[in-house]
Amino acid sequence: MNMQDLLDKAKDTLDNAKNTLGLEPQETEAGIYIPSTSSLKIAAPNKTNYDHTSYDNPYTGDKKIMMVCTEEQYMTMENGNKFDTGNHPVEMMVPLLHFKKAGFDVDVFTPTGEAVKVEQWAMPEDDDDVKQIYSEYESKFNNPNSIADFVKNDMANSDDYAAIFIPGGHGAMLGLPEDKNLGALLRWGHEKDLFTLAICHGPAALLAADLNSPDSSDEGNSERDFIFKGYKMVAFPTVMDKQMPKIGYLPGPMPWYFAEKLEDLGVTIDNKLASGQTHQDRKLISGDGPLAANEFGKLSATELLKALS
Repeated sequence: MNMQDLLDKAKDTLDNAKNTLGLEPQETEAGIYIPSTSSLKIAAPNKTNYDHTSYDNPYTGDKKIMMVCTEEQYMTMENGNKFDTGNHPVEMMVPLLHFKKAGFDVDVFTPTGEAVKVEQWAMPEDDDDVKQIYSEYESKFNNPNSIADFVKNDMANSDDYAAIFIPGGHGAMLGLPEDKNLGALLRWGHEKDLFTLAICHGPAALLAADLNSPDSSDEGNSERDFIFKGYKMVAFPTVMDKQMPKIGYLPGPMPWYFAEKLEDLGVTIDNKLASGQTHQDRKLISGDGPLAANEFGKLSATELLKALS
């Protein structure tokens, strides 16, 4: 047996062990994968940590929250495998539960009005609260508003919103960071002193604020600072995303890492692990992952109520 045969045999042994341990990503159709069974047990429990917080004086005004979601489903990894992604249901629904309890209506938006994509494999099947709010919002997810239409027709005169909320899931890295309309929306929100709420991979979408406006012919944006330059936040850390293929959560290395790009623009990512941390810097509220969804929703609702009281 030559060296190559030995290496091949070692690889086969390792692959078999990974299969036995449930560490191989699961192929749902040709070339498309969801996380391994073992990583789902760790990262996608059947019940969330939603704590049913009540708010003494719920909001009774007419300002709403604008929820910005992805309409893209597949992330192509460096090895060509496709990850079946979208927005993470816990990071969507647990904050929505808090917003509802605090008296806020939420409008759902995607870049063009295509349906919201959701990581259905992460849906907490034993969590009745999450399933109930998902059911209430399902028609909005299927027929969202268009960011492009809002920016073109309504944004200049709109006074309808108090916050822009961007849930995570790796799908937040697809389309949103390159969307010039979203960039215009984020800068508008910043100028109007709206809250920006972003959790897990949702902060990737903030990169859009560094793009030119959709109606701009300028090649550069050197005259303008990134609106979140000098801010601190928490987000899903690059070091953990780089480990995810080893446990089969991702079907290969990611094509790019958003935290590095935010740091290049002057943002400080203040966490090394996704352990349930939240952070507030001025009107930017962030959370580091699904474990943070409850505290993130609660902090966001509380701060919105304070600001609007």
